[in-house]
Amino acid sequence: MAPLRILVVDDHPVFRYGLRAILATMPETELVGEACTEDEAVAQALSLRPDVVLMDLTLPGGSGIAATHRIVAELPNTAVLVVTMLEDRDALLAAMRAGARGYLLKGADGEQTLRAIRAVADGEAIFSPAMAQHLIEHVATVPQNRYAQGPDGTFSDLTDREREVLGLLARGLTNAAIAEHLFLSPKTVRNHVSNIFGKLQVADRSEAIVRAREAGWG
Repeated sequence: MAPLRILVVDDHPVFRYGLRAILATMPETELVGEACTEDEAVAQALSLRPDVVLMDLTLPGGSGIAATHRIVAELPNTAVLVVTMLEDRDALLAAMRAGARGYLLKGADGEQTLRAIRAVADGEAIFSPAMAQHLIEHVATVPQNRYAQGPDGTFSDLTDREREVLGLLARGLTNAAIAEHLFLSPKTVRNHVSNIFGKLQVADRSEAIVRAREAGWG
């Protein structure tokens, strides 16, 4: 069988070197490219069309969450495996909503990495044990209607003001512009944005915008 074609996205040269060394020992994989920013990751993915993208979440000039969403939207057959230091439930949930098929913590050995690459390439979902536990706890504690939307496409657990702010976020307005538009103080807008992130269980502004636009806002 042809080797699995891998794109590595990480802004740390030492970590990329380590992944290169691991992949070099695996005849069933082929490293086809490397990127260190969100835009580079998307451009490389569209050009190379890898089977698997190994994606860090913290990237200069953007985020791995946003890069994952953009890649999966354009290349649904490309699997994204997050490889990160962030042992964080919110980051895990944001990555899954963006379309990642797995979440591996940095420090995994070569065999664990290969097993995760194989799994996501085969369409499976795979998580480091600690992250799997976070996911189980989340499913057990979040009400079933947590992400429900009302009949008009609004998020049912947001207040009217939070819906207004989210709608303006989806249109690309900055916090300052939102404050001016709604005649609110910048601090009040920041508080609303923080509440929105918490209620939507997103890690950052770009993921909130993705969620809103998926619902037809903006």
